[in-house]
Amino acid sequence: MTRPLEVVRLGRMRYADAMQRMEAQVMARIRDEVPDTIFLLEHEPVLTLGRRAEKGHIVASEALLDARGIEVFETGRGGDVTYHGPGQIVGYPIISLAPERKDVRRYVHDLEEMMMRVCASYGVTAGQVDGLIGAWIESNRKIGAIGVRISKWVTSHGFALNVNSDLTAFDLIVPCGISDRGVTSLQRELSAEIDLDEAFDRVEQELRAVFGARPAVGSLAPR
Repeated sequence: MTRPLEVVRLGRMRYADAMQRMEAQVMARIRDEVPDTIFLLEHEPVLTLGRRAEKGHIVASEALLDARGIEVFETGRGGDVTYHGPGQIVGYPIISLAPERKDVRRYVHDLEEMMMRVCASYGVTAGQVDGLIGAWIESNRKIGAIGVRISKWVTSHGFALNVNSDLTAFDLIVPCGISDRGVTSLQRELSAEIDLDEAFDRVEQELRAVFGARPAVGSLAPR
């Protein structure tokens, strides 16, 4: 039997505002007050540092970050440092892995699979790299990043898929702490700007396919 999954599109938000929404939804999901939910959005320019991040992996000066209007946040997800900004689809799944999906590796693989399917729908082949997390083009260009947190088997944080991302922003950091591989986007791989609304539609479609979920009835996401 499939479970209901509510997909909520939040538009473009500052990172702090999105975290507030996400954390409220996580608590509601833990209390079983809402169904599984995924927030889809874009962020205003921001660098986020996961629990294992090294601050030295931000190679830009504070003055340069200020000049470019890029905020910096330490966050509770796994992983190192990454960039979020306009043109990138960010997803925050808030789903219960209990009882039948209590497998963290499977969950991460599902997020990778979803992003690979989205890329394939545009004719771009993405895959996995042994020992590294995310979706990769030709094993050396990351197109989709993952950083998650799981509390009481309810997930938070999630994934970021580069669609029309400003890739120069990744020059300000050592992306995900990996110095010997690059970062790419659908726009770069196809040499054409992507219709972002259509890309959001494809992400939602593949999320439902991978997680075997049906639409939830009504909107139950806290405002």
